[in-house]
Amino acid sequence: MNIDNLKSQMRKGMLEFCVLLLLKRGPAYASEMIGGLKEARLIVVEGTLYPLLTRLKNDGLLSYEWQESTSGPPRKYYSLTPIGRQFLDQLTEAWNEISDSVNHLNSANS
Repeated sequence: MNIDNLKSQMRKGMLEFCVLLLLKRGPAYASEMIGGLKEARLIVVEGTLYPLLTRLKNDGLLSYEWQESTSGPPRKYYSLTPIGRQFLDQLTEAWNEISDSVNHLNSANS
């Protein structure tokens, strides 16, 4: 079994949750999100992020607005919709349950 492949699959599975968590802080454009994900040691490229943002927008979880930039073309800032906030709350609850279960099993083996 290749541990790197498994880690990659786990990260991909968590990417949607992590993007929503970033946007909980406030509106952001793609490069800011990539920077935030890199700070969290989740390496993501634009080619992965843009399709995810489009899907989340089409699902009604995100909205966006164009804002002028002082250093280049206008930027598309994404933000959570009210439905997106509710969905994030549900994901957070699910994550806490899963995390508690894994931590319980892990501590039982210590």
